[in-house]
Amino acid sequence: MLLSIVIPCFNEEDTLPETISRIEAVLKKIDSYSFELIFVDDGSKYKTKQILVEKCKINKKIKIVSFSRNFGHQFALDAGITNAAGDAIIIMDADLQDSPEEIPALYDKIIKDKYDLVSGWKQKRYDPLTKTIPTKLFNWAARRASGIYLHDFNCGLKAYKNTVVKSIEIHGEMHRYIPVLAKWAGFANITEQVV
Repeated sequence: MLLSIVIPCFNEEDTLPETISRIEAVLKKIDSYSFELIFVDDGSKYKTKQILVEKCKINKKIKIVSFSRNFGHQFALDAGITNAAGDAIIIMDADLQDSPEEIPALYDKIIKDKYDLVSGWKQKRYDPLTKTIPTKLFNWAARRASGIYLHDFNCGLKAYKNTVVKSIEIHGEMHRYIPVLAKWAGFANITEQVV
């Protein structure tokens, strides 16, 4: 299998149908990829799981990992990555803050350009200053401490070689530091993609 897309979900019934539709449309255009969509329902209380089950009946490439209660974003990511079989693994949020149309470029950087890790970089953010200033400080500190020059360590849209993301241990909120952990594990071919 060439591509796994891991999508954690928590009460995403408002955006989930459009998210799935847009991902499927993108993947139809690049149907030479063998792929799977892994949705991790992180204990949603409303219709998220029901929507996923219905979509799974229609599209056999959709897989569902379901938690009995909310364990948090990181546990959902870990479960999705653990179940991913693709040579390239892309993680993205279900709320459409990440554009499914970015999938081909991320995939190409991993498979064709042979990068170990590709981090999304949202150049234009529409967050309030109370969020953008701490984010800029965090990114600056992460660059200084790690020697990895990424503009946006916090971007939820990332792509990895399977061997990279499965060779590092991630606990708690460490998903923000996956590029650093990957570098420490010897995977230094890291880049970013404007998303």
